[in-house]
Amino acid sequence: MKIVVLDGYTENPGDLSWSGLKALGALTVWERTAAADIVSRIGDAEIAVTNKTPISRATMDLCPNLRFIAILATGYDVVDVAAAREKGIPVSNVPAYGTAAVAQFAVALLLEIANRVGHHDHAVRQGRWASNVDWCFWDYPLMELAGKTIGIIGFGRIGQTTGRIYRALGMSVLAHDKFQNDQGKLIADYVPLDRLFAESDVIALHCNLTDETRAIIRSETIAKMKDGVILINNSRGPLIHEQDVADALNSGKIRAAGLDVVSAEPIRSDNPLLNAKNCIITPHISWASIECRSRIMDIVVSNVKAFLQGSPANVVNQ
Repeated sequence: MKIVVLDGYTENPGDLSWSGLKALGALTVWERTAAADIVSRIGDAEIAVTNKTPISRATMDLCPNLRFIAILATGYDVVDVAAAREKGIPVSNVPAYGTAAVAQFAVALLLEIANRVGHHDHAVRQGRWASNVDWCFWDYPLMELAGKTIGIIGFGRIGQTTGRIYRALGMSVLAHDKFQNDQGKLIADYVPLDRLFAESDVIALHCNLTDETRAIIRSETIAKMKDGVILINNSRGPLIHEQDVADALNSGKIRAAGLDVVSAEPIRSDNPLLNAKNCIITPHISWASIECRSRIMDIVVSNVKAFLQGSPANVVNQ
């Protein structure tokens, strides 16, 4: 059984092992694969493992030996799952591997906005404290989160985990989600979207990207928010209209934003958020703790094993 990993570097830059997959077949691991090389690198392999390298209908047509596609992530939009279904190729993903880490990162973005720890550490190392006439200084208004209201759009596993943390910080939690449950009601008050926009001091996005949620944060919805609202997004980049958010940051309508995702990744040099005021951007790393990546590796190995045993698991195109 031939197995090819098309883009293994972000999953395993050297601190993990591919031994689990090696035990299951003849394994070839590519760090990255350009579009022009996808077909040749899959070749006659029966199993393809991908993270962000797309596998299209045309690729499947040109790789007739392909029998199974394993994704090193939860999202599976890089694979034409309908074409795979037609061809009888199961596609498996890795669900629920990073709830705690992604929630932790979302809270870290908000804490950085509230306290500006990184900025002031850098200022101290520049010598500004040593040369200061006062015993302390700060460059941004520091913010206490206790007593503030956070509105969470998308209140599934990650949203609820962040909600618990915010409550522990003394915040009131509002939530908006199509699917309400009793567990969520113990953490937050479910409210209509317009009320969430109107009452929240902080708005955090933890929803899926759908036609309904694409650009859910745009000029029309920003106008419904409090002046000086804070925005957190480490879910999906296209949930926000980037120019509208940049404009709101520059005008002060949005006090600050903490973003781990953007619409096109890697970020383009002309992205308006790069020059927006009070915008913290990190390079899509909420998922990247070694614990998360170890879980991804273990689940992908289990998915391949399940396929080889005739009972594919975590299939997204049944």
